[in-house]
Amino acid sequence: MPRFSVIVPAFRVQAYLHACLDSVLAQSFKDYEIVVVDDCSPDACGPIADEYARRDPRVTALHLPRNTGLGPARNAGMGRAAGDYLIFLDGDDTLLPDALQTIADRIDATGEPDVLMYDYARTYWTGRSVRNVLAAHLDEGGPARFRLTDRPELLQLLMVVWNKAYRRAFIEAEGFTFPPGYYEDTPWTYPVLMSAGSIAVLDSVCVSYRQRRRGNILSTTSEKHFDVFDQYDRVFAFIDARPELALWRPVMFRRMLDHFSALFASRDRLPHHSRAAFFRRAAASCRRYRTPGAPVPRRALLRHGLLRLGARRTYQALSGAQRLGGRLRRGSAAVRRAVRGAALRAHYRIQLRLPLRSRDAVFAARGGGGYTGSPAAIEAKVRELVPGVRTAWICRSVDAHTVPTGTRHLAPGTFAHWTALARSTYLVNDAAFDRGLVKRRGQVLLQTHEGTPLRTVGTDLLDRPAAARGTDFEQLLRSVDTWDFSLSANPHSTLVRERAYPSAYLTLEYGSPRNDVYHRTGPADVARLRETLGIPAGSTALLYAPTHRDYRRVQRPALDLERLVRVLGPQFVVLARAPQLAGPGGHRAPHPRIIDVSGHRSVETLALASDALITDYASLMFDYVNLDRPVVLHLADIEAYEAARGTYFDITTFPPGIVARGQDELFDIFATGHWRGSRSAELRAAFRARFCPYDDGYAAERVVRRVFLGETDGLPLPVPSAARRTPAALPAQDGAGAGVKS
Repeated sequence: MPRFSVIVPAFRVQAYLHACLDSVLAQSFKDYEIVVVDDCSPDACGPIADEYARRDPRVTALHLPRNTGLGPARNAGMGRAAGDYLIFLDGDDTLLPDALQTIADRIDATGEPDVLMYDYARTYWTGRSVRNVLAAHLDEGGPARFRLTDRPELLQLLMVVWNKAYRRAFIEAEGFTFPPGYYEDTPWTYPVLMSAGSIAVLDSVCVSYRQRRRGNILSTTSEKHFDVFDQYDRVFAFIDARPELALWRPVMFRRMLDHFSALFASRDRLPHHSRAAFFRRAAASCRRYRTPGAPVPRRALLRHGLLRLGARRTYQALSGAQRLGGRLRRGSAAVRRAVRGAALRAHYRIQLRLPLRSRDAVFAARGGGGYTGSPAAIEAKVRELVPGVRTAWICRSVDAHTVPTGTRHLAPGTFAHWTALARSTYLVNDAAFDRGLVKRRGQVLLQTHEGTPLRTVGTDLLDRPAAARGTDFEQLLRSVDTWDFSLSANPHSTLVRERAYPSAYLTLEYGSPRNDVYHRTGPADVARLRETLGIPAGSTALLYAPTHRDYRRVQRPALDLERLVRVLGPQFVVLARAPQLAGPGGHRAPHPRIIDVSGHRSVETLALASDALITDYASLMFDYVNLDRPVVLHLADIEAYEAARGTYFDITTFPPGIVARGQDELFDIFATGHWRGSRSAELRAAFRARFCPYDDGYAAERVVRRVFLGETDGLPLPVPSAARRTPAALPAQDGAGAGVKS
């Protein structure tokens, strides 16, 4: 008997059915069966189901003699199901990687509940994926199993069949089946949840819910939307047949009113000639099932009252007034934005005519992010070495707390922000300032960049449209023409950028100020950082930091971190700096040895706290080797990456450490200890010698003395040989880095 029966009804989904079935067959969890129900589909759904059934014995193709609709098709699939749990998946949706393993683990952890509810993400035809906005209701805190009365807020989630796993014995004992018609989920999900003896939740996105541009049945204009009345008749009949469920009647009444209101408000579902009849049917159902008691939001009170009274014209007039009010509010907001924008432009033009402030300096990093990177290292050194300087940092208000005391915070788009850009003598950024910036005579602009380039940048992207993604190259070059100084960490960066960003600036090959911290931090400080991040004492911490894939609209995890920590053993933890790890739209349930640091503002802090780095094409590798700690590259998709983005040299022939071309190879590198062996050290030393010749802890000082103090004699400062540099050491740890489980 399989653990899961995945039931897939198929009707006119031939364009999506392959992806649906492939998403199940690719699961790491293998104890399942798939029942594909061809609902007499006029397209190729039937032959596709047969093809998969021939290829894999776990797939059963069931062909119905006539089209019955989604509900009866699911019933037919249940009739063939043999699994412990039933999972329903529509033929145009997909399971996320490892979804079945995650569901199985949660079922085991919660003691085999009758129903397990999990999350989904809406995936649009553009590739954009958005997690369910009510995901907070799936919080796994509290009792592992409960009844609906303990957490009634779960009814606010989308009441569909495919975001739950059902214990088959419970479904069969209760005799639950799907009715015919539209909205067949309604008389299934509500009764199932109300009568379930035990429910559990899983705070993890398991289903990709495809948002089709056209062809979705419930978005078509049809009188079949009247089926909603029959479905709620079935819900209330179920409640009336079970007196112990009477407490749910007020809740269902309110849910019904909300559902009717939403359908009537939708202009693409009901034919115009039938809208009056729909309203009359809705009013009759409201009078028939009226059960006061459930709280109603104030904004819905009048709408519900008019619906119960059958006052259709008044209801429509109210809806029209609300829509008009919304348009007026949006129009008023647009006018306010236009007026404010004009005022800001006028203010900036006035400020441009006023004298520069010779002691003012403005800094920014990563497009208005918090206090970080080389601009932050330079700003701190400016305050230390330049008397009378006044520094300001441009960042969003949410990041204002990162700006040190004594440095002014400037919110982007404010009058103070534009005043600073117009009047400050020094402008420092690792990205681009606002495109409206006018470079004045006497202003000095220092571009620090965001690390050593491996992947193609600047005008070298002209023949790589997948990576350029609509880059305005004329605007890019206008921005480059404002640079006075371009900071470079090594000769490689100098040669690349002087070609990719052609202009008349002066290159300062002084090293990377953001790497100074790697040479100025002691073991005691590193120990405090590790404690702050929650790294257990004695553990070996691996920083996992992959880079963005330009050739993918949806970023998918390239490495199974849960499997990695199982291979590594209990003495290892992973610091995961990868927002895409959880798949589209959300995060997986936390793992005790995977620490999510995706939102951490300082990658330097994470690097200092870690024992080794796992990455792919991220520029972090060029900085990390300053620490003289192991680096492992996971390059499973290097051909696709190089084809889409392009690289300036073959990282596989000159890597900073051991290279793995696949996940299993990566696991073997750790299982054998190869990741920190002598070959790893040799590769790291050669990489450091080529790309970190000036990183010694004094790069920021060299920059400040040249740019802010005008010193040229004796610069760059003498740089000690690599052998004489002393990068930050890890604190002594008993037993750290012990053997890895094979």
